[in-house]
Amino acid sequence: MKNGQIEKGTIIENIFHGEFKIPQNIDTNYGTIENAERFFVSLPLLDRETMEEWDDYNLEYNFKEKTADWTSYLINMLPWIVLIGFWIFIMRRMQGGSSGGMKNVFNFGKSRATAMTTNLPKVNFSDVAGCVEAKEELLEIIDFLKHPKRLQRLGAEIPKGVLLLGAPGTGKTLLARAVAGEAGVPFFSLSGADFVEMFVGVGASRVRDLFDQGKKQAPCMIFIDELDAVGRQRGAGLGGGHDEREQTLNALLVELDGFEKNANVIVMAATNRPDVLDKALLRPGRFDRQVVVDVPDYRGRLGILQVHAKKIILNKRKVDLKSLAKGTPGLVGADLASIVNEAALLAARKKKKAVDMDDLEDARDKVMMGVQRKSVILSEEEKKLTAYHEAGHALVASKIEGADPVHKVTIIPRGQALGITMQLPLDEKHGYSKKYIEGRLTILLGGRAAERKIFNELTTGAGNDIEQATSIAKKMICEWGMSDLLGPMTFGKKNEEIFLGREIQSHRDYSEATARMIDEELVKIIRTAQKRAHGILDEHEKILHLLAEELIKHETIDEADMKRILSGKKVIRRRNSEQQIVSKTKPSANKNIHKSKIIVKKPNIKSKPKIKTTSS
Repeated sequence: MKNGQIEKGTIIENIFHGEFKIPQNIDTNYGTIENAERFFVSLPLLDRETMEEWDDYNLEYNFKEKTADWTSYLINMLPWIVLIGFWIFIMRRMQGGSSGGMKNVFNFGKSRATAMTTNLPKVNFSDVAGCVEAKEELLEIIDFLKHPKRLQRLGAEIPKGVLLLGAPGTGKTLLARAVAGEAGVPFFSLSGADFVEMFVGVGASRVRDLFDQGKKQAPCMIFIDELDAVGRQRGAGLGGGHDEREQTLNALLVELDGFEKNANVIVMAATNRPDVLDKALLRPGRFDRQVVVDVPDYRGRLGILQVHAKKIILNKRKVDLKSLAKGTPGLVGADLASIVNEAALLAARKKKKAVDMDDLEDARDKVMMGVQRKSVILSEEEKKLTAYHEAGHALVASKIEGADPVHKVTIIPRGQALGITMQLPLDEKHGYSKKYIEGRLTILLGGRAAERKIFNELTTGAGNDIEQATSIAKKMICEWGMSDLLGPMTFGKKNEEIFLGREIQSHRDYSEATARMIDEELVKIIRTAQKRAHGILDEHEKILHLLAEELIKHETIDEADMKRILSGKKVIRRRNSEQQIVSKTKPSANKNIHKSKIIVKKPNIKSKPKIKTTSS
């Protein structure tokens, strides 16, 4: 300073920041700094004498306040900013907020219902077949919405709820889509699982928000798919903790028919498990109408096939949808749609210009009996054993009075079975007599009887046949009252615990003596059917050998071939609908696991015998 080397300086909080007139070399404790232009010095004390001394040397100086260092602040806050951002990201992902819109962290309780708009492809009732009564019920609901004055004139009220009941694949959701296309009113659609979340109270909040949206756009319809996800029976859980699902159900019950009336808001729901629904949900006033969407009959199947056949190119000269509909009893709409689609895929694979009847029949066999397993190569011994096993089933089925006709017998592996005997009924059946069921038991044991008669040996191929025969015989005694010894009584009350699988255990409401009688009667029924099967095979042994020989030769025989064989004639012409499998290699490693299958397609009616039987 004395030499006039310092040009000016700035004092900030007792620190002197100076600038040299000419760059200087400065000696420090850490070495020499060459050509330094600026420097700073900490002033322990700044008094008047020091400032007067600076004035004497004409030093230019000024005072400044220290400004905020935002960079350091941001660096210190960075960990907290990262944590908060990560928390918001996780919450948005849990709520599906990555798609934007209303689904974000601040809208947990908002409904996820999808409003059907004119931009979406519409499904009309002309696209729905096989459920005439259900369509009539729903058309009436739609008419109520379009012309409410007709009801008001007579003093009637619009039904508040419609519940669609039926087995999986019968077309419940398709009917709802058709209602959305025909209604001409706002239509909200969502799944029952959309109500339930990990946060307490979210489900009930979403129910309230859903009905608030409906009231604003009334008249409207709300469709809840898979209602059993939220409408299960209350009070069936274990423990006394808070049940979020029950609170959601309570909110739904109040909105359906509570203290406040929801005018012109119709709720439609679908489920395939009406047995687990809460009773309060099913009462009139909440779901006034319960529409059963049942397995289609012949006319229904024909209509469904005609609807789906419009979407593919058919060779109309060679395709007979009536015979295909007759040959698919027990199949639902989803199965029939799969058959038509599989037929189109098979035709495309064969580079055909149109789908013909062979493609439809192959697709039907694939859906009903499983995929043809060309990789499974049977030894000659296994092939012969399988042929006699299936011949036993087919022969017994042909000779029993009242049994369903044999449609096809094959020893080509399909699905999990090495052989299949397929029966198709002539007419639709909804109830089954004791005589018919006893015939089914005899047919099931026909394969085992043939093995024992020809080879004097028992194999694992009849394992599933025996299992199904035992199950049917037990139901004859304990459920259907078809035992002469025990009479028309039911035995064994099942514990209906929903969250324990409903049938995890059964309560024995009978004595040990009765249990012994049930076991004796069960053995008697099974052995009677076995003796009957042996008697039929002994009486028609020549036909059994001829049937097995034709199966070994052709691997697949149909109904027309069966008639020739039963009359003692050989098969002359074959339909090349199935590719034969050459069996010239060594036996497979799992030779002792012989499998076969018997299929009879019928409607699956509760409390009636299940007629689709499989042995494996």
